[in-house]
Amino acid sequence: MSVQEEVIPTELGNIKIADDVVAIIAGLAATEVEGVAGMSGGLAGGIADILGKRNLAKGVKVEVGERQAAIDVFIIVKFGARIPDVAWKIQESVKKAIESMTGLEANKVNVHVQGVSFEASKGEEDEVEVLA
Repeated sequence: MSVQEEVIPTELGNIKIADDVVAIIAGLAATEVEGVAGMSGGLAGGIADILGKRNLAKGVKVEVGERQAAIDVFIIVKFGARIPDVAWKIQESVKKAIESMTGLEANKVNVHVQGVSFEASKGEEDEVEVLA
């Protein structure tokens, strides 16, 4: 992810929005969707790493133009969730969040499903197995 900033000229000066800010907004919007187990940092040795809320920007790739943004979101879905529905809701949520918070047009929101999360049985602690 680059450290570029989007510059929006106003009467009083310029407003700069860093790509990382757009990525964090997209990551937060994606994790709020029902069926998302977490963000994925990518594939390492065939196993997807689930990232916590601290690392939301690492599960998102952003390309910001003059007035538009293209966003790639890498996620892990919960077992039993209908993937097309989850992906569509992520696209809507991310687009709405980016456009309302930054004023940029989210012209593309690509969702990459990197794995499926199988939660442990209720008697065990919060262990999560991820298959990718």
